[in-house]
Amino acid sequence: MSKKIILFGGTFDPIHRGHIQAAQSAMEYLGAERVVFIPAGRSPHKKQPPVASNTDRLEMIRLAIAGSACFEVSDCELRRPQPSYTLDTVLEFRSRFDRQTDLIWLVGADAVHDLPRWHRIDQILSAAAIAVMYRSGYLKPDFSSCRSVFTSSQIQKLEQNIVPIPLVDISSTDIRACLARGQDVGNRVPPQVADYIRDHGLYR
Repeated sequence: MSKKIILFGGTFDPIHRGHIQAAQSAMEYLGAERVVFIPAGRSPHKKQPPVASNTDRLEMIRLAIAGSACFEVSDCELRRPQPSYTLDTVLEFRSRFDRQTDLIWLVGADAVHDLPRWHRIDQILSAAAIAVMYRSGYLKPDFSSCRSVFTSSQIQKLEQNIVPIPLVDISSTDIRACLARGQDVGNRVPPQVADYIRDHGLYR
């Protein structure tokens, strides 16, 4: 029986409870053995770089997942020249495991329309599956915008990996805004992360 490993990329600026719950839900729904959190240096799809440093974001992830045997973090994208491409990360992890291990790249539903523009998306889909998360209560992701680029089999593969996650109204953008106003965010991030943000004066 093949193993499944989820690769969860993002800026995680900062990581929050919504990220953790999404990772847990995806792992259970897809029957994966573990989730690897992969903070991006500078995404080619975003104009602005992360607010917190690479070191701070990496450490906040480590604190957030401490104690969970199923979660780990990789700094592979932070070690590469920027911008960071998903394909490079997928191929790096593909080289670490045999073909009996299924790699699953986890994205949010808002990324669906951008998939046809991802760098060498065909190679990504050959090396890994892409699982799309959507919040409970919302419509399932629609891949019609991808049909001009992807084959029918690729669309079918995408539609087989749609992951419902709990509706958690938390975003890193809102957290940063609250911190800039001096407001408490202890209920939105793990306690260790809240302490780290306070002790290092982040996002003020």
